[in-house]
Amino acid sequence: MPDHPAPLTPAGLRALALRTLGPRTSLQSALGRMGFVQADPIRAPARAQDLTLMQRVRGYRAGDLERLYPTLDAEEDLLPNYGFVTRAVQALLHPREVGESPLEREQPELLDAVRAVVSGRSDVHPREVAAELGRGRVVNAWGGQSAATTRALDLLHRRGEVRVTRRAGGVRLYGPAPHLAALRAAPLPTPERVRGTVHLLAALYGPLPEASLGYLVTLSRFGLPHLHGELRAALKTAVREELTGARVDGLRYVWPADWDAEALPTPRGVRIVGPFDPLVWDRRRFAHLHGWTYRFEAYTPPPKRQFGYYALPFFQAERAVGWANLRVEGGELRAEVKLIPGVRETAALGRGLEAELGRFRVFLGLEDPGQVGEIATASFPE
Repeated sequence: MPDHPAPLTPAGLRALALRTLGPRTSLQSALGRMGFVQADPIRAPARAQDLTLMQRVRGYRAGDLERLYPTLDAEEDLLPNYGFVTRAVQALLHPREVGESPLEREQPELLDAVRAVVSGRSDVHPREVAAELGRGRVVNAWGGQSAATTRALDLLHRRGEVRVTRRAGGVRLYGPAPHLAALRAAPLPTPERVRGTVHLLAALYGPLPEASLGYLVTLSRFGLPHLHGELRAALKTAVREELTGARVDGLRYVWPADWDAEALPTPRGVRIVGPFDPLVWDRRRFAHLHGWTYRFEAYTPPPKRQFGYYALPFFQAERAVGWANLRVEGGELRAEVKLIPGVRETAALGRGLEAELGRFRVFLGLEDPGQVGEIATASFPE
């Protein structure tokens, strides 16, 4: 692996990591630049995908991705977690080979029946499929109850036999996926698929500790279950020959070789980001570069929470200096902000936080953009 020619410091790595924000662009451009946006259904104060995109898309409003999805080059899929990918990225993931599921063993005729319903329509709601086929209920992957037909739709979606066409009230509607059928007939070469996946992860989450990139590739077995061995081999090749690396404080970091670690703008202002944002996704990197441990505690019992139900880390310049819990009550945004020990609440930090909260009010539809002034220029440079 070619090493970076000059020694890097944690500050240099922090600045390099902030390239994931970049200038705000259109929604489609941001999706294309990232390749993958992780999704999560919790709204606190908005879903994870919206929190990620509002930091990268000009004028983005909560729900824009779901609203505009049918017009975008975007597909719901799995890499390495559930989220949104472009079709170019989806071509790395399919055809996806998965083993026989318990549902198939218990109701072997069900998938064919669901296929028949979907094939005759542009899209279909899971309730419509359940009503037409009249099936019972099964235990889903989270231990709850789900209609057997909905589980069948989920399985067909994972296999690439159907696609999510849009959402209605947050519920996925499904339809035929001819572009994925074409990939089953003529897939990309396996080396291109696995190399592309490794380099996508390195670019999306980089710079990363080498061990963290290995963990991401391991997670990608869910997106490419039958190519796990090939992914591991592609990772070794990328680390040895293709990515740039540097050892900082004893940790070896890697990132794409075409990144210029010397020509980076100096970040300023304040940004509040979601818990699944590429800036904070890898907790190993976060603790090393920012000097404190951030935890996502939505599933932690309230008495044991240190940060709060859905704490959002916030950055001043390139440093993560605290976290905020945001909620909407009575049409107003309520913010509980905490600073890490050693960080002073300066006037500049206060102004930056208020500008960022103003952006959130607009993002959430609580204020008109004209009411908060030139908030974009008060945050990171555009």
